[in-house]
Amino acid sequence: MPTEILMPALSPTMEEGRLAKWLVKEGDTVKSGDILAEIETDKATMEFEAVDEGVIGKILVPAGTEGVKVNVAIAVLLEDGESAADIGASAPAVAAPAAAPAAAPAAAPASAAPKAASGERIFASPLARRIAAQKGLDLAALAGSGPRGRIVKADVEGATAAPKAAAPAPAAAPTAAPALASGPATDMVIRTYEGRPFTEVKLDGMRKTIAARLTEAKQSVPHFYLRRDIELDALMAFRGQLNAGLEARGVKLSVNDFIIKACALALQQVPAANAAWAGDRVLQFEKSDVAVAVAIEGGLFTPVLKDAETKTLSALSTEMKDLAARARTRKLAPQEYQGGSFAISNLGMFGIDNFDAIINPPHAAILAVGAGVKKPVVKADGSLGVATVMSVTLSVDHRVIDGALGANLLQAIKDNLENPIAMLA
Repeated sequence: MPTEILMPALSPTMEEGRLAKWLVKEGDTVKSGDILAEIETDKATMEFEAVDEGVIGKILVPAGTEGVKVNVAIAVLLEDGESAADIGASAPAVAAPAAAPAAAPAAAPASAAPKAASGERIFASPLARRIAAQKGLDLAALAGSGPRGRIVKADVEGATAAPKAAAPAPAAAPTAAPALASGPATDMVIRTYEGRPFTEVKLDGMRKTIAARLTEAKQSVPHFYLRRDIELDALMAFRGQLNAGLEARGVKLSVNDFIIKACALALQQVPAANAAWAGDRVLQFEKSDVAVAVAIEGGLFTPVLKDAETKTLSALSTEMKDLAARARTRKLAPQEYQGGSFAISNLGMFGIDNFDAIINPPHAAILAVGAGVKKPVVKADGSLGVATVMSVTLSVDHRVIDGALGANLLQAIKDNLENPIAMLA
């Protein structure tokens, strides 16, 4: 029987995606491991591989379709000996506008796939179905040994008939949880601006996810903020020396590379702050996995530099450039932008003096970094001078990190940046 190819879940949180591009067409022969399509999640464009081999009998969801739910059929795969005539009428993969209820059919279509008592479709080869019918076997009672649990010939040959389990009574549908309040209704806002020219901008998956996650973060995470000024003159001089020595290797360190290293070491120096909120407990980590916000068109990514405390500045610089470049083309894998306990958001290159960043759950803190500017300062001997000063703000989750602990973490970051040579010791 033809096999449905389902919309995959390409990340743990994926509920729907955009079928960006088909790389096969109807009639193409594919084998396990072949790339079938490119699928856009809320964060990345990823390749979708075939699991079974066969012929693409029918494409149910055209390229460019948005809002395709996970586990919805997007194509039909024909096995050896099957043809397009074996494909039954398929329901549309993307939900259409609700229509008036129709009368229930007298009988299910002959082409409908058998289903288990739970309502889930049973996957079995045509030969296995024929043998099961001859022996009076209930396919729902068998465990498949083929790909994705598919029932094959060997599974039914040695099985004996058993009474079919009665279907359980349908359970009452659970009541949907109320949605979080997100401001005035769309119609109300549009009426407010009636008569004024405007353009509606459709939200893509990334922008929807950012809106939902940051609204939830701001509402549910008890933020507090700690601010410090950091003098950068020693760092700028040290950076110049290192870059002169690294020029032959094609490496050029940025101030951001030093900030990443300083934060990674600070999390080791104040280990209680290297933590994440996990609902009913706190997870404290041994390694410093530091996320760095990267702006892209229409949103942002936070790729994670794992084990950052153990890596050299040049290694961090090279890895960060690679992650940022692939983030801008949405080619990061989920494991490259998920995780970590701490994040950095640097708007200094845009001329921003200081700002407050929103924590990205389950992280415990995020450092907002402003521009380094020349300012008058009072030196240790009481005299006035001029220094390059960078303002930073540490946003902290009070459930994980208390005020004194957060202050210790920020002091460690400041000490590392103002004594950069010590970070190489």
